[in-house]
Amino acid sequence: MKRFLALSRSIHGVLDIAMPGFVALLWLGEFPGGRVLALGLFTALAGYTAIYALNDIVGVKDDREKVAGGIKPGYAVEASGMRYPLAQNLIGMKGALAWFGFWLILAVAGIWLLNPKILLILLAAVVLEIVYVKLLKVTWLRTLVSGLVKSAGPTAAVFAVVEQPSWPWLALMVLWLMVWEIGGQNILADWNDLEEDRRVGASTIPLAFGLPFSGGLVLVLQSCVVLLSLWLPVMSPLPLGWPFRLAALAAGIVLLVLPAVRLARTLDGRDAARSFDHASLYPLVMLVIMAGSVLSG
Repeated sequence: MKRFLALSRSIHGVLDIAMPGFVALLWLGEFPGGRVLALGLFTALAGYTAIYALNDIVGVKDDREKVAGGIKPGYAVEASGMRYPLAQNLIGMKGALAWFGFWLILAVAGIWLLNPKILLILLAAVVLEIVYVKLLKVTWLRTLVSGLVKSAGPTAAVFAVVEQPSWPWLALMVLWLMVWEIGGQNILADWNDLEEDRRVGASTIPLAFGLPFSGGLVLVLQSCVVLLSLWLPVMSPLPLGWPFRLAALAAGIVLLVLPAVRLARTLDGRDAARSFDHASLYPLVMLVIMAGSVLSG
């Protein structure tokens, strides 16, 4: 089972589930009913498990090139020695496809019970994930596709709790999510895989533009995440005032900006991994802040 959980990057996936939880509370302004809450958690878990597995299934050929020369332990949330289990032949392709199909079916079932319209978002996430993997050796612009994929789960969460969300505010939320994913996850993950990606001829921002530029870009993007988070209260029916904004500001500075400042100064791969880990905790902290705001009225 550990090998299949590694295929779906289970620790990372569980942390990611906090983001749909955060936006659901943000847009609804209260905790959803027991049925919606249980279905939402179940569906989010199934969806993230399936999509992360799809990444390794589609990219198995390139991943085998990477692991042939050895792989780094990785950052804390993905430090398992069983990274790329399919490429390392720790599991077979049939087993991986069965695992992916099982969780995808569960995600579809959960979405059908929540809001069938969300199936379009799941389909878009699957297609975009395939496109993202296939662009590995084509263009560094694939990072934009990664941002869209990561925003799919939270966007689906909005439609699970709000029948007709505001499209302008939804677009702002997606922008916030994309900037967080690109600056706090994607560039840093590519930084961690720098040598492996260089061996296989990948096109990533760290390889295309160099580490000084990448470090500066991470800092700019992380700062933008914090600034954009100050506009999140406009999406909520709750009167989220300065207490929420100050808490969000503090979370962003501690988890995003300060690690990015250190990385931009040192350009050390270990600091890139630490920055990734801190950014991975950002959704969970934002969920705690939002839950506290809901409970306090």
